Amino acid sequence: MERKTQIQAEQGKPDLTITREFDLPLALLFKAYEDPEIVAQWMGTKVLKWESKKHGSYAFETSDPKGNVVFKANGTIHEFIPDLKITRTFEMENSPFGVTLEFLEFEGLSANTSKLNMHVIYRSASHRDENLKLPFDYGINMAHNRIEEILNPQNKI
Repeated sequence: MERKTQIQAEQGKPDLTITREFDLPLALLFKAYEDPEIVAQWMGTKVLKWESKKHGSYAFETSDPKGNVVFKANGTIHEFIPDLKITRTFEMENSPFGVTLEFLEFEGLSANTSKLNMHVIYRSASHRDENLKLPFDYGINMAHNRIEEILNPQNKI
Protein backbone atom coordinates (compact mmCIF):
# COMPACT_ATOMS: atom_id res chain seq x y z
CA MET A 1 0.00 0.00 0.00
CA GLU A 2 1.34 3.40 -0.97
CA ARG A 3 1.60 5.64 2.07
CA LYS A 4 0.38 9.03 0.93
CA THR A 5 0.04 10.36 4.47
CA GLN A 6 3.36 11.64 5.78
CA ILE A 7 4.32 11.68 9.46
CA GLN A 8 7.26 13.69 10.76
CA ALA A 9 8.44 13.08 14.31
CA GLU A 10 11.64 14.82 15.37
CA GLN A 11 13.75 12.84 17.85
CA GLY A 12 13.25 13.91 21.47
CA LYS A 13 10.26 16.17 20.78
CA PRO A 14 6.76 15.59 22.24
CA ASP A 15 4.92 16.30 18.99
CA LEU A 16 4.53 15.18 15.41
CA THR A 17 3.09 16.50 12.18
CA ILE A 18 0.86 14.63 9.76
CA THR A 19 0.28 15.87 6.21
CA ARG A 20 -1.80 14.47 3.39
CA GLU A 21 -2.97 15.79 0.04
CA PHE A 22 -6.39 14.50 -1.02
CA ASP A 23 -8.08 14.24 -4.38
CA LEU A 24 -11.08 15.97 -2.84
CA PRO A 25 -12.39 19.53 -2.83
CA LEU A 26 -11.74 21.36 0.44
CA ALA A 27 -15.41 21.29 1.51
CA LEU A 28 -15.58 17.49 1.16
CA LEU A 29 -12.36 16.95 3.09
CA PHE A 30 -13.60 19.15 5.92
CA LYS A 31 -16.95 17.34 5.90
CA ALA A 32 -15.08 14.08 6.58
CA TYR A 33 -14.07 15.55 9.95
CA GLU A 34 -17.38 17.30 10.64
CA ASP A 35 -20.15 14.83 9.76
CA PRO A 36 -20.54 11.95 12.26
CA GLU A 37 -21.98 9.57 9.64
CA ILE A 38 -18.92 10.04 7.44
CA VAL A 39 -16.56 9.79 10.43
CA ALA A 40 -18.15 6.44 11.35
CA GLN A 41 -17.57 5.16 7.81
CA TRP A 42 -13.92 6.08 7.37
CA MET A 43 -12.93 5.23 10.93
CA GLY A 44 -14.93 1.99 10.98
CA THR A 45 -16.32 2.92 14.36
CA LYS A 46 -19.56 3.71 16.19
CA VAL A 47 -19.94 7.42 16.89
CA LEU A 48 -21.52 7.91 20.30
CA LYS A 49 -21.40 11.72 20.29
CA TRP A 50 -20.20 14.26 17.71
CA GLU A 51 -20.73 18.00 18.22
CA SER A 52 -18.98 19.87 15.41
CA LYS A 53 -18.75 23.26 17.07
CA LYS A 54 -16.59 25.29 19.42
CA HIS A 55 -16.82 23.78 22.92
CA GLY A 56 -18.39 20.66 21.43
CA SER A 57 -17.26 17.18 22.26
CA TYR A 58 -17.09 13.78 20.67
CA ALA A 59 -16.86 10.13 21.64
CA PHE A 60 -16.64 6.92 19.66
CA GLU A 61 -15.98 3.24 20.18
CA THR A 62 -14.93 0.29 18.06
CA SER A 63 -16.07 -3.27 18.65
CA ASP A 64 -14.77 -6.61 17.48
CA PRO A 65 -16.99 -9.00 15.46
CA LYS A 66 -18.35 -10.47 18.71
CA GLY A 67 -19.50 -7.04 19.91
CA ASN A 68 -16.76 -6.54 22.52
CA VAL A 69 -15.60 -2.93 22.74
CA VAL A 70 -11.89 -2.89 21.89
CA PHE A 71 -11.26 0.85 21.54
CA LYS A 72 -12.86 3.99 22.96
CA ALA A 73 -11.81 7.60 22.46
CA ASN A 74 -13.19 11.03 23.22
CA GLY A 75 -12.27 14.68 23.17
CA THR A 76 -13.32 18.30 23.29
CA ILE A 77 -13.35 20.74 20.39
CA HIS A 78 -11.76 24.06 21.29
CA GLU A 79 -11.83 25.79 17.91
CA PHE A 80 -14.04 25.03 14.94
CA ILE A 81 -13.80 27.16 11.79
CA PRO A 82 -15.51 25.47 8.80
CA ASP A 83 -13.22 24.60 5.91
CA LEU A 84 -10.22 26.00 7.79
CA LYS A 85 -9.38 24.47 11.17
CA ILE A 86 -10.32 22.32 14.11
CA THR A 87 -8.44 22.38 17.41
CA ARG A 88 -9.33 19.52 19.71
CA THR A 89 -8.16 17.17 22.40
CA PHE A 90 -8.01 13.42 21.82
CA GLU A 91 -7.95 10.76 24.52
CA MET A 92 -7.84 7.01 24.08
CA GLU A 93 -9.57 5.45 27.06
CA ASN A 94 -7.72 2.78 29.05
CA SER A 95 -4.37 3.61 27.47
CA PRO A 96 -1.13 4.99 28.89
CA PHE A 97 -0.79 7.74 26.27
CA GLY A 98 -2.80 10.48 27.95
CA VAL A 99 -4.57 13.33 26.24
CA THR A 100 -3.14 14.87 23.08
CA LEU A 101 -3.80 18.31 21.64
CA GLU A 102 -4.52 18.26 17.90
CA PHE A 103 -4.43 21.19 15.49
CA LEU A 104 -6.08 20.26 12.18
CA GLU A 105 -5.69 22.76 9.34
CA PHE A 106 -7.45 22.33 6.00
CA GLU A 107 -6.17 23.93 2.82
CA GLY A 108 -7.67 24.06 -0.66
CA LEU A 109 -5.03 23.41 -3.32
CA SER A 110 -7.27 23.51 -6.40
CA ALA A 111 -10.94 23.06 -7.20
CA ASN A 112 -10.57 19.28 -6.74
CA THR A 113 -7.65 18.85 -4.35
CA SER A 114 -7.00 19.78 -0.74
CA LYS A 115 -4.52 19.23 2.04
CA LEU A 116 -4.77 18.31 5.70
CA ASN A 117 -2.02 19.44 8.08
CA MET A 118 -2.16 18.08 11.62
CA HIS A 119 0.08 19.05 14.51
CA VAL A 120 -0.30 16.64 17.44
CA ILE A 121 1.21 17.40 20.84
CA TYR A 122 1.72 14.68 23.45
CA ARG A 123 2.47 15.05 27.15
CA SER A 124 6.04 13.87 26.56
CA ALA A 125 8.35 12.59 23.86
CA SER A 126 8.16 9.13 25.42
CA HIS A 127 4.34 9.10 25.15
CA ARG A 128 4.62 10.09 21.50
CA ASP A 129 7.26 7.44 20.84
CA GLU A 130 5.17 4.72 22.49
CA ASN A 131 2.19 5.68 20.33
CA LEU A 132 4.35 5.52 17.22
CA LYS A 133 5.31 1.93 18.10
CA LEU A 134 1.69 0.97 17.39
CA PRO A 135 0.68 0.54 13.74
CA PHE A 136 0.02 4.30 13.81
CA ASP A 137 1.47 5.05 10.36
CA TYR A 138 -0.40 2.17 8.73
CA GLY A 139 -3.68 3.02 10.48
CA ILE A 140 -3.74 6.70 9.61
CA ASN A 141 -2.86 5.94 5.98
CA MET A 142 -5.71 3.42 5.80
CA ALA A 143 -8.13 5.90 7.35
CA HIS A 144 -7.13 8.69 4.97
CA ASN A 145 -7.43 6.33 2.01
CA ARG A 146 -10.96 5.48 3.18
CA ILE A 147 -11.87 9.20 3.22
CA GLU A 148 -10.96 9.43 -0.46
CA GLU A 149 -12.77 6.18 -1.31
CA ILE A 150 -15.96 7.31 0.43
CA LEU A 151 -16.05 10.94 -0.70
CA ASN A 152 -14.30 11.14 -4.06
CA PRO A 153 -17.06 11.86 -6.61
CA GLN A 154 -15.10 9.90 -9.27
CA ASN A 155 -15.48 6.76 -7.15
CA LYS A 156 -19.26 6.98 -7.38
CA ILE A 157 -19.49 6.53 -11.15
